Amino acid sequence: MAAKDRYQNRIELLQGTLDLLILQTLQWGPLHGYGISQVIRGRSGELLRVETGSLYPALHRLEKQGWVKSEWKQTESHQHAKYYRLTASGKKQLLSEQARWKQMVRAISSVMNPVREEG
Repeated sequence: MAAKDRYQNRIELLQGTLDLLILQTLQWGPLHGYGISQVIRGRSGELLRVETGSLYPALHRLEKQGWVKSEWKQTESHQHAKYYRLTASGKKQLLSEQARWKQMVRAISSVMNPVREEG
């Protein structure tokens, strides 16, 4: 595999993981960008921190795919913020991404904890 292909696969894996986390977070209801990053951070036990430079390009990518929609609303502190919500096709994509993630976790687990064959 060429270095360029490995790099592209790495980017797609990272983007795909972030996309999954965002879609997963939005299944519980609409949130603004800061709220999404806080939910991911809190639910990961402070291990995952999504920086603005990664979050907003991901949200724009998801919106372009039709998986999320956005609208400007007023926050509880009376600020204007763009809120993102999951669309019907986003819910379908989430299910697909969850299945792919489970498959990936099984594959990595198999490598990390191989079953020893008797014989």
